[in-house]
Amino acid sequence: MKKHIYILASLLLVSGMALAQKGNLKRANKLFEMRAYIEAAEMYETKDRTQEVLQNLGDSYYYNTNLQKAIKTYRELFVTYGDSIDIEFHFRFAQALKGVKDYKEADAHLSRYYNQRINTPAFIEMVEKTTPHTFKLEQITNDTATNSDFGMSFYGDDKVAFASTRNTENPSYSWNKLPYLDLYYGNLTANGKLENVMPFSDEINTDSHESSATFSKDGKTMYFNRTNQTRTKTDDERIAHVQIFKAELVDGKWTNVKELPFNSNAYSCEHPSIGKDGKTLYFSSDMPGTLGGFDIYKVAINDDGTFGTPENLGANINTKHREQFPFISDLDVLYFASDGHLGYGGLDVFRCNSVNGSFDKPVNLGSSINTSLDDFAYAVKENENKGYVSSNRSGFDRLYGFGREENMLTKYLVEGLVRAKNTNALLPGTLVTLSDDAGNVLQDSIVGDQADYLFKIEPNKKYIIKGTRKAYIPQQVEFSTDSQGKVQHNIYLILESFVDAEEPVKQKENDIVQVELDKIYFDFDKSNIRADAATTLNVLVDLMKKYPSMEIEVSAHTDARGVDQYNLDLSKRRAASTLEYLVSQGINRNRLKSIGYGETQPLNRCVKEGICTEAEYDINRRCEFTILN
Repeated sequence: MKKHIYILASLLLVSGMALAQKGNLKRANKLFEMRAYIEAAEMYETKDRTQEVLQNLGDSYYYNTNLQKAIKTYRELFVTYGDSIDIEFHFRFAQALKGVKDYKEADAHLSRYYNQRINTPAFIEMVEKTTPHTFKLEQITNDTATNSDFGMSFYGDDKVAFASTRNTENPSYSWNKLPYLDLYYGNLTANGKLENVMPFSDEINTDSHESSATFSKDGKTMYFNRTNQTRTKTDDERIAHVQIFKAELVDGKWTNVKELPFNSNAYSCEHPSIGKDGKTLYFSSDMPGTLGGFDIYKVAINDDGTFGTPENLGANINTKHREQFPFISDLDVLYFASDGHLGYGGLDVFRCNSVNGSFDKPVNLGSSINTSLDDFAYAVKENENKGYVSSNRSGFDRLYGFGREENMLTKYLVEGLVRAKNTNALLPGTLVTLSDDAGNVLQDSIVGDQADYLFKIEPNKKYIIKGTRKAYIPQQVEFSTDSQGKVQHNIYLILESFVDAEEPVKQKENDIVQVELDKIYFDFDKSNIRADAATTLNVLVDLMKKYPSMEIEVSAHTDARGVDQYNLDLSKRRAASTLEYLVSQGINRNRLKSIGYGETQPLNRCVKEGICTEAEYDINRRCEFTILN
């Protein structure tokens, strides 16, 4: 009997332990769902190593950047459960491996994830040669010890704003056990130290998270993040979403704090950045329609203070993973952080140039600013080549200031000489322009005595190089760059002069080049174009249509007989009438200039009335067509 009682008691104990185990697992899953990853990991470590436990345990370590433990757990997961594991775990395992610079194993998982061969070392080698700038970073210091400062932005002419966990009176955040974030501002000294740090008012800072402040050009409008105080059930998680708020500076105080109309309790909108014209707000969101975790959007700021409909920036920029922390510079360059584009590990900073109204292919900013961990919240003053970036490379989020220089390792170049076609002589003073395939001028240079030029270019783009010179036929050459092939282009521009190319074009004294036509006759005291004059002018019309870049000055001259002012006015009318005829034949008015010189520019000694023959006076009655360009 006692034996049976003992067996029954043992069974009850085992059953109770099983129920407790199950209950504890339910509690761990609840913590994981609420993104309380530190507590969740502690509980998962005590549980049986099921597939669910290993997956959530690995993710708990991954999301809190405890990469060594994440790698150990993910490896156990893959060894134990193999092909039954969801493909997304290959991505997170690879990101963790990149975090410790184990690129070989990371690439094996990324190659399976993307279903194509990934070679991160080769990518890094290419980036070092092609990224536009190199950076020198210095950590920004301050007197207040804090475990997390990030997201520094320009605040007026002499201040900066940033988010920090330095307020220890705030409640702690379950994700990482740090106090909730508040927004602060202060002065940044020349040697990179924060001084006079003050929190924004209680209108801005609440008992929730506030971060990512951005300011209008006039400093009177602020946009920033604030986290909901209540959690919303979304799919399998209960999440406190982030929303964007707007505040106005009134009488020196931030007030009128309102959330933006496209916010929602069903998704997050975060990391606002105002475009240089103040009419566009860029931000990150996981709203419906995203390509992945978070995408970058833009929304119009209307003149009446309302907002348009948010627009996704598309698959050129956004991936199925995270694109966050957009910053739009004063040159309309978009910078953002991403772990979806190939990079060094974690979030990397990328840039996209604005070309013809859209952003081009993202370019990784390279290892002088990006690490194998998270690098994000980039802000720059382009013309000063100075700015800020945030990073958790030290284990916690920290603020860094940087200066940048052009990347001298960049091998993507186009260079060459400008020569004359017939003589092969160098042509110093020629304007050489580099344009994109939409015709937007990117760089230009007036070549010096050696007639040489050099432009830096970028991979995977189409360009147009063009040489223009007064009285020469322009030459342009199209070419493309290829990140896997030719990176340096030698393009020699050969320009032919109009004098060499066209018989009517003649070189005059003082480098003046003119189109010589048969003499144009006007009726006495008239300026209208006669039929015989039109026939002569049609030669010029044909020439200008053949060379769309040719610009002409039409000048009219009289002889010295008659009243000076009368002659001047008559020559102006005749020059203008000639110009109008050319316009009537399809020549753009912007390519023409008319001027009447009267009797002020004789070609011979006939400078007054009564000293020359009729034939000699007739020489000075003329129209001239001088090439201006």
